[in-house]
Amino acid sequence: MRGARGRAGCGHGEGTRTQADELLVLVAGGDHRAFEELYGLVSGPVFGLVRRVVRDPAQSEEVAQEVLLELWRSAARFDPARGSALSWILTLAHRRAVDRVRSARAAGEREQREAVRAGEPAFDQVAEEVEAGLEREWVRRCLNRLTALQRQSVTLAYYDGYTYREVAERLSLPLGTVKTRMRDGLTRLRQCLGGAA
Repeated sequence: MRGARGRAGCGHGEGTRTQADELLVLVAGGDHRAFEELYGLVSGPVFGLVRRVVRDPAQSEEVAQEVLLELWRSAARFDPARGSALSWILTLAHRRAVDRVRSARAAGEREQREAVRAGEPAFDQVAEEVEAGLEREWVRRCLNRLTALQRQSVTLAYYDGYTYREVAERLSLPLGTVKTRMRDGLTRLRQCLGGAA
């Protein structure tokens, strides 16, 4: 999430809050361009908050990506009457980050208890590992259903954290072409991941 890290210092001014509110309502309606804009607007603050809670850079990037994927999938749950979009998004990020810390702590405690016993892994630990593995495998399968060009663009933007402009520069393509790839790729990913829900 190199691009997100670079934006983590952005302020959360009134303009940002209002823009996020408008964009999130559009995202709830399935607007891909609005999601692109919202991603650029909130990925920095999301990563910054997660990084402060989780601390580990690699896990922070993973959690931030999970939050942004969740944002795309659950934007319709946002209720503007209950607060700003930015607050809602950062609340999602904080909850996901805290869950990751608790999960890691609980896993460590389980491992210690199991080490004291006979060494057999606890059922909860195995179940969590299997579930996490299945989620990763499902995302991999969905990514593999994209065209090579879509997969390359999506991977650079959502896993490596590049902005759309940076993706266009790295691939030596016009920005419009990259945006089209991303929009089409996100549509196919959403359909595929929707089958996993």
